[in-house]
Formats: sequence, structure tokens, C-alpha cells
Amino acid sequence: MPDQQRAPIAGAEPSDAGRPRGRHRRFVVLALITAVLALSTGDRATLSVAAPGLSRDLGIDPLGMGWLFSAFSWSYFLGQLPAGYLVDRIGARIAILFALAGWSLATLLTSGVGYVAAPVLAIYVLRLLLGMLESPVTPACARVIAAWFPSDERGVAGAIFNSAQYLSLALFTPLMGFLFHYAGWQHIFTVMGGLGIALALLWKLEYQSPDRDPRLSREEFDNITARGALTQLASTASAVGGEPTAPGVTTIRRLLSNRMLIGIFFAQYCVASLSTFFISWFPSYLVEARHFTMLQAGFVAALPAICGCLGGISTGFFSDWLLRRTGSLTIARKWPVTIGLGLSATIVLCNYTAVNAIVVVIMCAAFFGKGFGALGWTVIADTAPKEAIGVTGALFNAAGSVGGIITPIAIGAIITRTGSYDGALLYVCLHVLAAVAAYWLLVGRIERYVLEVNPTVVGTQGAAGSLLGRVENR
Repeated sequence: MPDQQRAPIAGAEPSDAGRPRGRHRRFVVLALITAVLALSTGDRATLSVAAPGLSRDLGIDPLGMGWLFSAFSWSYFLGQLPAGYLVDRIGARIAILFALAGWSLATLLTSGVGYVAAPVLAIYVLRLLLGMLESPVTPACARVIAAWFPSDERGVAGAIFNSAQYLSLALFTPLMGFLFHYAGWQHIFTVMGGLGIALALLWKLEYQSPDRDPRLSREEFDNITARGALTQLASTASAVGGEPTAPGVTTIRRLLSNRMLIGIFFAQYCVASLSTFFISWFPSYLVEARHFTMLQAGFVAALPAICGCLGGISTGFFSDWLLRRTGSLTIARKWPVTIGLGLSATIVLCNYTAVNAIVVVIMCAAFFGKGFGALGWTVIADTAPKEAIGVTGALFNAAGSVGGIITPIAIGAIITRTGSYDGALLYVCLHVLAAVAAYWLLVGRIERYVLEVNPTVVGTQGAAGSLLGRVENR
């Protein structure tokens, strides 16, 4: 059967004579999708680094900046389910290519808002476009990992991929701070947009699905297929003559009525308050409340991001170790979340020191904790119904987007009303503690939720009978 699977590759001969003999093509693909996620995170953060200069030049108050920060999350939230469906329909290669080129163009155009009659409205529209066009990234890259990586390598691949959001801030924030200081805030968007267009071209030239990639050796293809990689995922729908269907309303209703999943979704909304603070208001906090220059703030902001990356990678090893020691998913997932988010709550201590060095240390600890407690996607993999993993993931992502919508506006309102960031840090701290409470008071035991077809109903109504939910004990 492997020979038949390799047939779709253009130019392949039955003997594979002259084909590459390497065994690591999948890691090149992993580097590509990691770069895509890193750039998408960097483009989200462009406005936060540009904000001090942009708000000064365009006369935008903190509440107005809060609304601009939230624009991305509005369209990102609304785009989750449609994006998942689109990725299943057209495949990851085309979805990422057009999304990457489109959002990079939106970023590039933001550099010219000063030349239009309504610059604030132009920024808002472009940020809405950015959120809509970035919404396919996570489902598409998850599909790439499933297609290219066998079951026993997906955990590591996923951890490396997820670390891109932290590495992005560590790499791009100093670059954007440098551009702000020496060239002006407009060139943050020019350079980041140009990098995205270059990456889109590289993606077009380099990426193919495993069954079509001419650089993939037969040896590696057979190896990853035998170990569980879904190497023909891109062509599954066409192969069976069918098309993906949109998630059913009944399925979504069942998911939203399950207490365990509601707790997980609510916790993700709360955790998003911390993520959104770092990706939106943190550079402004350093400049306005702690009196760093923008150049200094760019480099200082990279330190918590590095710590978040270390926390995100280490928690996977710690959680898996706990699972081996205890045999309990509940302990293995809840305790890293509790420890990590408990450490993140220390962010409020910044309100009680005037020493900037201590503030930086606290922020590094808080972001390390955020990374260490960020097991949400792992918990979704543990709990989502096998028939609705994509839909459950989309709802989980949407819950985080709600936090991304509310938090920037709330913080902007707090700063406008009080003239201080102290209330903003307290707001973030309380949300993080609420996430911990949700895991212990709402989620309960972590186990897979299964959607079943009621056989009695099927007998009278056919295969489209009502869905019943139950929990699979593990």
C-alpha cells in the first residue's frame, strides 16, 4: 500500500531512482510552520510596540487604543469555525499561502494610515482583516503536524510549534523597538509586512503535503506512515468523493452543555487576559509607567517572552512525568496549570515596587508561569470527543479570543479612569486566579467526553438521530 500512496507525487518513478535519501524532511516542514506561527504572533504585536508613538501622533487616548487592540480578536473570534471548515475543504497549503500573503499585506498597509482622512478607522479595519486572515493558522498547522508527524512524535512537534509564540516576541519585539527608535513607528509595519510576503513566497516554493512532496524520500514516507502519520490527509476528501461538512449545531450544543468543557473554555478565556496584556499593553506599560525608552522596552519585553518559552517547553516534560508516576490525567494536567498560573498571579506585585529591575524579574516569573500553565491544548486533546476534535478546538480558541476582545478595552478603560496601570495588573491577576479556580471547581476529573448516537432514535429517525453525551472513564 505505501507504493500506491506515493503515486500522487509528481515525477516519481516506481523505483524512486534518484530521489533524496534524507530522513528529516518533516523537520524542515516543522520549521516552516513554526516560522508561520512566529510571524503571525509578531504581526499581532506590531500595534503594541507602535502604540506610544502612534497614539501620540494620531491623538488616540488609552480607551481608544484598547478598542484598536481588541479589533484583531473580534474578527479572529468570528473566523474560528469558518476557518476550520475552510482548511478542511481546500487544504493547509493553499489556506496558509493566501492567509499569510493577505495578513502581511494588511500589516504593510498599516504603515500608510497617516496619509488617509480617517487614520484610526483605517487601523481598525486593517486589524479586523489581520484577525480574519490569521484565523486559519492554528487549524491548518495542526493539520500539517497530523499529516507529517507520527503519533509518537506529535507531542514534541506540538511543543516546538507552540513555543513559536514566545520566541516570536523574544525575536521581533527588540527588532520592532529598534525600528521605532531609529526609523519611526511606521516602519515596524513596513518591515514586518515585507517579511511576511517573503515567507509566503518561501512557503509556496517549499511546502507540499507528504504524498506530493518531491523532496520527501520514500524511506521517510514509509517510516512516518507506518508509525501513524496521516500522510494522505490532504487528499482524503477527494479520494472518497466526498466533501467536509460544517460542524452540526447539535454537536456544538452538546459541547457547550458539558460542565468539564465549559470549565476548560472559561479557564482559557481567563488565561487570555494575561496573554493579551503582554501582546498589547506591556510595551506601553514599560514606557508610560516605568519610563523606559521604546528601544529599552523592546529588549526588556523580550526577557519575559524567553521565560515563557522555557516554561512552555518544560511543562510538557513535567506533565508527562506526573502522568507516568501517578497514572492520573487529572493530576498530570491540573497541577502544572495550578503551579504555573499561580506563579503568573504574582504579576500584581509590580504594583508594590518602584525598582524597575524587580519589575522585570516579576514579569519574567509571571510569563514563565503562563508558559508552564499553558496546557490548554493538551487538555483539549485529552477531553475532546474523537468525532469533534476540530470543533472543540475551535470553541476553545474562540473562548480565548473573547478574552482578547474584552481585556484590551477593560485595561484601556481602567487606565483612562485611574491614570495608572495598577488596576490593570490587578485585573490580570484576578483573571489568572479565576482560571485556576475553574480547573478545580468546574472541570472536575479530566477524561474524554464522547458523543454517541442514541440507537433507539436511530431506529426511528435514521443515522441522523440525536446525539447523547457521555464521559469515557480512563
